Amino acid sequence: MGKFSLKNSIGTTEKLNIRDFDYPIFSIIIFLSVLGLFFLYSASSSYAYLSKNDLGYYFKKQVIWFFLSMVVMLGISFANLTRIRNYIPFLVIGIIILLAITLFMPKIQNARRWIPLKIMNLQTSEIAKVVFILYLSDYIDKNFSKIKQINYILKPILITSIILVLIAIEPDLGTPAIMFSVFIIVMFVGGTRDIYLITPLILAAILGIIEIKKHPYRLERLKVFLSPDIDPIGRGFQPLQSMIAIGSGWWFGRGPGNSIMKLSYLPQSHTDFIFPIVAEETGFLGVLIILILFYSFFKRTIKISMRAKNMFLSFLSFSSGLMIVIQAFFNIAMTGGMVPTKGLPLPFFSYGGSSIISTMILCGFILNASLRRKRL
Repeated sequence: MGKFSLKNSIGTTEKLNIRDFDYPIFSIIIFLSVLGLFFLYSASSSYAYLSKNDLGYYFKKQVIWFFLSMVVMLGISFANLTRIRNYIPFLVIGIIILLAITLFMPKIQNARRWIPLKIMNLQTSEIAKVVFILYLSDYIDKNFSKIKQINYILKPILITSIILVLIAIEPDLGTPAIMFSVFIIVMFVGGTRDIYLITPLILAAILGIIEIKKHPYRLERLKVFLSPDIDPIGRGFQPLQSMIAIGSGWWFGRGPGNSIMKLSYLPQSHTDFIFPIVAEETGFLGVLIILILFYSFFKRTIKISMRAKNMFLSFLSFSSGLMIVIQAFFNIAMTGGMVPTKGLPLPFFSYGGSSIISTMILCGFILNASLRRKRL
């Protein structure tokens, strides 16, 4: 009862049991997504009315992307991912080409991060995160016994560097920072020696300093991060308004839908800065619940990765959960004034088709590993 079979890449039958499907983490994903849609409507309604004369404009579009991404997630959950492993090198080449093409696209908000399509602006860095996770998991699985040798970490460092540099040129330093963090942690967990990871860390720090010095606006952003009140109506406006929104929520918030800061006081309140609106409306209690949900999500991800039937699925699920949680941490830290302002969406909450689809693909990888677990 509850068992079914799928054909794998070599024609044999793969037997799965629906009871292995991890319903706790699936429930967390659904709960976070529904919460995200609710607060997206609240955060976007004022701006949507002013810009589109429709309170639910962004909400309705996000609902469509949510249901589409759910279909994608469930499809990936039950798919036999071993079938795509032979195509991962082509996916890597494809995403490098796609990221290069993005650099020649028209600027949107002073950056070239999107390829304009009729149905959406495709953010190619979101696709890059998915391909990067697939590549890294596949590489570690195939070279696990050799990963302690320095010559076996040069290739993933090179591939990762090319992808991160192309994203950084857009310009976007936030996404490369998240992906680099995932790379270091996953390589360390995979068995790479500490000493071999120090060099990439030092080089990344040097490149970060060069980029800050090269672009004056980044240096100004760093100064504002250290002292937001030095430019309260300029670069410091958004960080200050964000912290005011979070602080004004107190213990229990103003109540769902009752945010004041969303009334054009906080720019990008339905995208990168949706968390302050959540904090303002739900207070410390709501923030605590969301943090617990992300913690539970990652804790469950680790359990799934430890019980996955092979190393590829183990690292695929672990790195997928790590990517989502690190991005959530950076977004919350950014809106709380703990790290400099960067354009990073909050997973499950922020508006954006590319973001929610890539997040659900990563969730699909995790659920896929839960269905294919070791028998204890």
